[in-house]
Amino acid sequence: MHTVDTMHPVLKPALRRGWRDLNTVQFGVAPPHAVVLGPVDTATGAFLTLLDGTRGLSLLRAEGRRMGLPEGHVDGLIERLVQAGLLDDATGGGPAADALRRSGDVIDRLRPDLASLSVVDTAPGGAMRRLAARRALRVQVRGAGRVGVVAAAMLAAAGVGMVDVQDGGRVEPWDVAPGGLPPEAVGERRSEAARRVVRKAAPDRPPRASGGRAQPASAGRAEPGPSRSELSLVLLAPRDGLYAHTPDPATAADLITAGIPHLYAGVMEATGVVGPLVLPGWTACAGCLAQERTDADPTWPRLLAQWRSGRQRQVIAGDTALAGMVASLAAAHALAFLDGEAPASAEARCTVSSPRLEWRAEPLLPHPHCPCGAHHATARERHAGLSPASPASPAPSSRRATSRPPTDHRDHRATALTPEVSHTTDPHATAHVDACRQIKRVRTAVVGERHETMTR
Repeated sequence: MHTVDTMHPVLKPALRRGWRDLNTVQFGVAPPHAVVLGPVDTATGAFLTLLDGTRGLSLLRAEGRRMGLPEGHVDGLIERLVQAGLLDDATGGGPAADALRRSGDVIDRLRPDLASLSVVDTAPGGAMRRLAARRALRVQVRGAGRVGVVAAAMLAAAGVGMVDVQDGGRVEPWDVAPGGLPPEAVGERRSEAARRVVRKAAPDRPPRASGGRAQPASAGRAEPGPSRSELSLVLLAPRDGLYAHTPDPATAADLITAGIPHLYAGVMEATGVVGPLVLPGWTACAGCLAQERTDADPTWPRLLAQWRSGRQRQVIAGDTALAGMVASLAAAHALAFLDGEAPASAEARCTVSSPRLEWRAEPLLPHPHCPCGAHHATARERHAGLSPASPASPAPSSRRATSRPPTDHRDHRATALTPEVSHTTDPHATAHVDACRQIKRVRTAVVGERHETMTR
């Protein structure tokens, strides 16, 4: 049983509720997260309104008896709602979550992020736990252009404890973008102007820990950034999008050596790219990408040498809307990873080009000749037949694969006397969940203690 007497159950308000008929209720509109519950009798339907987070289980059991519900019905219903990912715990998440709840204006600013996490994390209290854990994370953004600064501001606004932006030179007029560097920053040092944007975007400045190595600093602080051993993720968003579209393995050599996860993002020639998300020694890196392109086109190294050796263009062909789109997706992928999920960029590069603007995922596998060794590591994993599940990673949401409402609008409700969650079979979603489980286990092996606060 997931239920404990200290739990204060609340039906997740992020999922809109509607009755399909007199005995079947649907939670959620969007198919990836919607759930159908049925059959639900009148008494049980009335009891659902009591799940608002103001009552503990002992009081809910008493209310159930008063309403004439059979003995054990309340506990059984709570358990099924928990398994379906429909129930949250208004008091769960641990001490860090309790501190965040008491933060007043800070938690109010983060409520949309909390609601989104509640849809993704099916465990009661899991959303608040993840949101609170973000405050202890440290992200470095390399590149203070239209993509890098906007993405950094989004990470800070989403509650990441410290976001440090690094770049050289001074702000040029074409660096200015909505949500990024403002017009008045033109002429200032890029790194300082970017950090000021990040500070303004952050909902608060997390307090320093009372002990230990993890001491979250002010978001986007002006002091020197964190040491490499403290970084949870590095976002490589060069102002010249060539180095995101065709990344130079040498620029991330220090990250590969230190085992620091890093994500590429940028725009050039009216094309945006997000990925790959590199988990050193486990997933494909910039070197793997270079090897793959050389295999497909032997002249690629000659072309690349010319593009990199020519005089750098001051203005990159990346319009405001496209750059903002890439920055948003990069921030979303980064947050998914930091929260313990497996974004598509961990096994692919996501690209988009104007004017069609259709995102495409280009699969990217570790190359056998790349010195990063990821190909050999994944081969050993397959040979060993290790389970993709990891006790240190957040539990994967099987609800996305097995608990969707019927897309043909037929009544697929269960026939048991107690409410059950309807199940449909989606082989593509099941395959995606399996892949996510594998990458989550890999992520845990790579990040290790950097994210231990997220799984306590």
